[in-house]
Amino acid sequence: MRLNTTEEPWNSQECMNKEPEDAPDASCTGLNATSPSKFWYEAIAHDGTSPFIPDGANWRVYRNIVTSYGADNTGKTDTQSAIQNAINDGAPTPYGRNTNNLGSTGQPVVIYLPSGTYLLDSPVQFYMGMALIGDPINPPTIKASASFSGSTMIYAKDPHQPATNNFYIGIKNVIIDSTNINPGTTLALLDWSISQATQLTNVVFQMPNYSTGHTGIVMPDNNGGSGTMMGDLTFNGGAVGINMQNQQYEVKSVTFNGCTTGILVTQCFDCVFVNLKFMNVAVGINMTLQGSGGSIAVIDSTASSAGTAIATLSETTGILSLVVENFLAGSGLINTVTASGETILTGSVSDAWVYGNAYVPNGPAVGQHQQGTVYSTPRSTSLLSGGKFFTMAPPTYKQYDVTQFVNVKTVAGYPVAGDGSTDDTASLNSIISMYAGCKILFFPAGAYIVTNTLFFPVGSRVVGEGGYGVQISASGTRFKQQNTPIPLIQVGNKGDKGIAQFSDLIFTVADILPGCTLLEVNMAGNNQGDVGFWNTHYRIGGAAGSLVQTQCGSVPANCLATFLIMHLSTSSSAYIENMWGWTADHDLDGVSTERISTGRGFLIEATTATWLHGTASEHNTLYQYSFRNAQNVFVGMQQSETPYWQGMGSPSLAPAPWTVNTNYGDPTFSNCAAGDALCRMAWFNHIDGSSNLFIYGSGFWVFYNDYNSCSNNGCQTNGCYVSNTTGLYWYVVNTRSVLNMIYNDGTALVTTNNNPGSWGGCVTAFLYDSAQAAVSASECSSSQRQLTLMLGM
Repeated sequence: MRLNTTEEPWNSQECMNKEPEDAPDASCTGLNATSPSKFWYEAIAHDGTSPFIPDGANWRVYRNIVTSYGADNTGKTDTQSAIQNAINDGAPTPYGRNTNNLGSTGQPVVIYLPSGTYLLDSPVQFYMGMALIGDPINPPTIKASASFSGSTMIYAKDPHQPATNNFYIGIKNVIIDSTNINPGTTLALLDWSISQATQLTNVVFQMPNYSTGHTGIVMPDNNGGSGTMMGDLTFNGGAVGINMQNQQYEVKSVTFNGCTTGILVTQCFDCVFVNLKFMNVAVGINMTLQGSGGSIAVIDSTASSAGTAIATLSETTGILSLVVENFLAGSGLINTVTASGETILTGSVSDAWVYGNAYVPNGPAVGQHQQGTVYSTPRSTSLLSGGKFFTMAPPTYKQYDVTQFVNVKTVAGYPVAGDGSTDDTASLNSIISMYAGCKILFFPAGAYIVTNTLFFPVGSRVVGEGGYGVQISASGTRFKQQNTPIPLIQVGNKGDKGIAQFSDLIFTVADILPGCTLLEVNMAGNNQGDVGFWNTHYRIGGAAGSLVQTQCGSVPANCLATFLIMHLSTSSSAYIENMWGWTADHDLDGVSTERISTGRGFLIEATTATWLHGTASEHNTLYQYSFRNAQNVFVGMQQSETPYWQGMGSPSLAPAPWTVNTNYGDPTFSNCAAGDALCRMAWFNHIDGSSNLFIYGSGFWVFYNDYNSCSNNGCQTNGCYVSNTTGLYWYVVNTRSVLNMIYNDGTALVTTNNNPGSWGGCVTAFLYDSAQAAVSASECSSSQRQLTLMLGM
């Protein structure tokens, strides 16, 4: 039997020749919320598979630790062994999940915890490709016993991989409790040294009050990982809520109550904190340990009964940058910001308070360091809810019972295999059409081969099995025409309005498909968040189940794998949270060399309202993000890397190996000499003809030229392109090994040499195209744009 090999759906004649069928008329009514006592996920049929491992048809993804592994949920006896057995169980394969013998994606699991209390006498160890999910109706508690032995309750980092390669790990809907342990004992509740395509949401960290030793989240592994998003968390008690040591992160909608320090920033080159609430803390955010450089943006947040909201270091070079915007100083807050112990800001901030280097209209051409200047940021009302940028927790649909869900593999007359070889296109399109607006579709784990566009109309709601085991994979000749690309997933038609929501999915390709756009969104909602994507990711190559993994080891010109990852069209309005678009730079399931060329990353042309919370787009040829005639866009922490095969020594200089397509506004690189390999590298942000863009926290990193390590500022000439744009409010721009950070209207305006900081270069505020001037602190306090934050919100 072959191990770690790739199935070949692209050779199936049935796959190539089958045409979509007409869907029957819908026979159901709209969703009916009943507030059930049992979570639908616990009741639905779990018949997923893992197609690319031995005996994968019998692989068990869903694992109820009470009914299948005998865990005691009464809180009376130790459950560590039951939980660990569920995590490690490799049956029916000959390899346990703790061996890594079947790669990082081959053995996906969901460890499900019904309501109750689960006692731990010793730590639990995670491995890649898993999610620990609790019942959100009555969240279960994982509780350290009084005799707990160890320094950490849960190790989420897979020890087989470095932190920066720890993907596809999740925890949600649980309480982690350390109150049985002496408050002075050094203890971490969760080691979260992980990276992209991970999810930490709806978790409460319960620690003893007045603790001097307990920390909710730690990231001790070197740089701690390369994260994107965590949110909707609560930290009660403890010495520290989060010890942040990571390359970048967005932390959203988190409450810290009774922690001595809410967030201790040991290292973060690009951290964005959105909608945080600090209560009864000594310090909300302590960034004084970042002597080597970093950047922080704090927006839409509040602090009360606290000594200091944010503590930073006094500096004049911009190496440590801070932006505070729309901050409410509640009752009992003494200092808003201190620098090396000295108070530099008190009270509330209604606009953007900048501590670091700024580029502003009519300012110095090389920028100027600001010691707490306030700039007006007139936010688009379409992006706001209650005066804050709109945020939304990942939906659990706990208000619906299991009768409101349909497992796509159980619809009579419409067989769906999800086996990595059968063409599921016709049946899936029929099922999607049949149940739109009527039921929520559940995709069990598997690889669903699709040979034509899957169309999701108004009313679609889709949830994938947790554990990162659901991939919808493009295949076939329809996706091979570079000049006429078509989408794998199309959400609505232009002008459509309504609901379309997607959670816990991976979109990918099973073949080399130069005419495939993985996702096209045309729909807008009637309400904010109606059209949304949570924990939904893209993967091109790097894993079993695709020719891209096995046939892209030579030159990128031979592997035009995907035309475009995501397209938000002019008529769309979408809320996106925790999304990673990854063109693989390495192989997760083997040792194949990956020299893949995906044409384009994320193309945003939407104009009504778009939210990008915690996103990453990496290793695409022309650009990672393109804002083309876009309007009214919020970006909270974006992260990118250029392709490792680009740069000095590369066989293809951008736009090669792709042909410029003017219909998509492709960059031409006409600003570069024909043979300039360091100039002809992918743009991180390509911004053209846009307005009202609100970008907070950009982390743009370069590590290689043609897979050879490089450093300093000589790896890439230009990072970001801006032209014909107004109303650009761009805070905390960070680069690594890039000479010119921002190329603005034909000029290399912002250089790393003039802006050292963070991981190489850092600009705290780029407002050159904002047409806004600085306002004084006194003007800020009496600004017509009133604070609308409320402590109870």
